[in-house]
Amino acid sequence: MKQKNFFDFNLESLKNFLIKELEIEKRKIPMRCKQIWQFVYKKGSLKINDLTTFPLELRDKLNSLVSLQRPKIVNTQTSSDGTIKWLIKLFDGNEVECVYIPEKTRATLCISSQVGCTLNCRFCHTGTQRLVKNLSFAEIINQVMIAKEQINDWSEQKKITNIVLMGMGEPFYNYDNVKTAVEILKDKEGLNYGSKKITVSTAGIANKIPEAANEIGTYLALSLHAPTDDIREMIMPINKKFKIKDLIEQCKYYSSVVKEKITLEYVMLRGINDSMECSKQLVKLMAQFPCKVNLIEFNPWPGVQYLPTKRDEMEKFGKIIQDAGYVATIRRSRGQDILGACGQLRTESQKIKQI
Repeated sequence: MKQKNFFDFNLESLKNFLIKELEIEKRKIPMRCKQIWQFVYKKGSLKINDLTTFPLELRDKLNSLVSLQRPKIVNTQTSSDGTIKWLIKLFDGNEVECVYIPEKTRATLCISSQVGCTLNCRFCHTGTQRLVKNLSFAEIINQVMIAKEQINDWSEQKKITNIVLMGMGEPFYNYDNVKTAVEILKDKEGLNYGSKKITVSTAGIANKIPEAANEIGTYLALSLHAPTDDIREMIMPINKKFKIKDLIEQCKYYSSVVKEKITLEYVMLRGINDSMECSKQLVKLMAQFPCKVNLIEFNPWPGVQYLPTKRDEMEKFGKIIQDAGYVATIRRSRGQDILGACGQLRTESQKIKQI
């Protein structure tokens, strides 16, 4: 029998596997499941032979049936500001990027949900890479496992305090795998991240937002980037399908279920979405549901047609929002020198044409 990779199991399928393949009696399944789950996700162990809570015979059998192999890092880049970007080669040969962003009191890991992206937002480097594939939940979780291994993050006091699904891809176009990955992230016997330590970002796939409110329940970030449909359509083609009015309705619902503010992500593009009029329109929009806004410095990349808004203009824009009583934060760009900042992730993986 071909070895299975441990990370392809969720809790339910692991239980079934232990019953069927290891022939463990049902009453012992919860205990055995917990032991192996903690061994992998809490301790980051890489060898089944080290699973000493299992009797030797059982360990040998498990070892012959299950592998703890993870995808490999093929390139590591460290920014002058301490940000680290890892290029990971998946088992199928495709590549994906994730980024570790340390700060004084916390550290965020930005992970990807797809290789490439279908959305083609005009200001986003990732969008210039056609969608190659959806990541499996194992490929999403393995980004976290690899990062934890690299920085030796296995003690009770986590070094990676927050996880954001803001890397390559649109999470809601890979909904089922993202949902399962979040369940594994949240599991108290496993990686043990609370709902408020995880943020799922969407470019505004309105019809998935209510489902996510009930089934995923983490913080939600909406990549808004414009206060009106005509500006948004120009820079984000997805707006032709899901208008701002629909997004507002679904965000109202999401915040009513999750009881948290939605974070609006707003990349500032010189002469496009950064006028004082845009700021006033954004205030009107923010009045309609509980939210705050992150104003993001645009990170240029080779061949892009947009320029970043000047810092003092960003501050004026933010002040109008703050004076109206809303939270507006100017997010300092991190990892720019390694193309590790917002919208800069991209790999060379391409979809293989079916002959």
